[in-house]
Amino acid sequence: MTALELHLRQALQPWLTAPAWRIAFSGGLDSSVLLHLLADWARHEDLPPLSAIHVHHGLQPAGDAWPVHCARVCEQLGMALEVVRVQVAPGASLEQAARSARYQAFCERLKPGEVLLSAQHRDDQAETLLFRLLRGAGVRGLAAMPASRPLGRGGLFRPLLDSSRAELREYAQSHGLAWIEDPSNADERFSRNFLRRRVLPLLAERWPQVTANIARSARYLGEAQQLLGELAEMDLATVHGVSACPWLTLPSLELSAVSALSDARQRNLLRYWLAPLTRLPDSDHWAGWCDLRDAATDAAPIWKLTDGELHRADGRLWWLSGEWLRPLDPLDLACDSFSESVELPGNGHVHLQGELPQGRWHLRYRQGGESLQLPGRGRRDLKRLLNELRVPAFVRPRLPLLFEGDELMAVANLSQSSEIQASGARLHWSPPIGAQGLSW
Repeated sequence: MTALELHLRQALQPWLTAPAWRIAFSGGLDSSVLLHLLADWARHEDLPPLSAIHVHHGLQPAGDAWPVHCARVCEQLGMALEVVRVQVAPGASLEQAARSARYQAFCERLKPGEVLLSAQHRDDQAETLLFRLLRGAGVRGLAAMPASRPLGRGGLFRPLLDSSRAELREYAQSHGLAWIEDPSNADERFSRNFLRRRVLPLLAERWPQVTANIARSARYLGEAQQLLGELAEMDLATVHGVSACPWLTLPSLELSAVSALSDARQRNLLRYWLAPLTRLPDSDHWAGWCDLRDAATDAAPIWKLTDGELHRADGRLWWLSGEWLRPLDPLDLACDSFSESVELPGNGHVHLQGELPQGRWHLRYRQGGESLQLPGRGRRDLKRLLNELRVPAFVRPRLPLLFEGDELMAVANLSQSSEIQASGARLHWSPPIGAQGLSW
């Protein structure tokens, strides 16, 4: 058994109980070696069910033949193959767009507990760290590729990160493997190709162990990032606080508790908290956080990030995304009775507990000037009532209001008139949850 085979088997021991192993199979050298190693192992020992996934990006004419090659290889090895065709969104970075489309395809196909095995190796790790270093990344970025992480309903594992490209090539040649040579890998307009073909060979002339040393630094930085993550977890436990609106299930933090931390810990905490929600800003854009944090108490500052916005309201930080950032259409919905949940376009759902008295009942949104007759308190202006109940400003235009004719009778989740209270009815609103982030 070669050192490569032995290392692979040792690395995969913790994953032997997974429901299935899916192999990310591009048809290139690295994934071809991984596929062959696993197929050979499976012939001698019981492993989780193996299958391959080939993502076809359709970015170049040569790529149209790759699914056929991958199917032929998998057939020879007796392994199932799924070919997934994706659309790559146009943008400034074709590499990043293709990667996002690829991982989205993987994420959608992993069933609970399944493991996607990917063939990145030590040289890839060194290239990634160097690429991110040149872009000015912090510790999180310089930690480069983790050996494992969650992905969709399963997980991603890279069992070859401690193996070199030379080891994989030697294995492929000794076993007579055929693989695809992607023409784009020779295009030095792509930054990673430039590093791989020009920069790292030059560095290796002076420092022969350059890729091993850089990969080792990535492991150290990974440990540092783990410690920063643990610190962020500790800080996160102290800054959640309690919202005055427990039914508002948006991600939020207590501003005063966050502000009490040092500036470095604030940034570390926010990076950790925001990572699953949005792509993180570079250092130049962190001024937006300071502006939001330090604004006057009566101000309503917003920090706009790539995939959403951070708002400040009722002494808390609130993450808004998806439907929360889209304007609402006017609402005038007749509702004499509705025991089933009713969808509000772009605004979650409402349902009525109990039955309303006879009347001309409608659901509407706030327009201004409304007032509500409260049990034992007389008539109260809705604006003052929402201030008393500490309802965040961004929620108020979205609150479903129940009218009998033109008379406001109930505010979903908050208050209702004596007549509604006597009937035993209650209006419940489940607000939208916003876009669900994916961390690649």
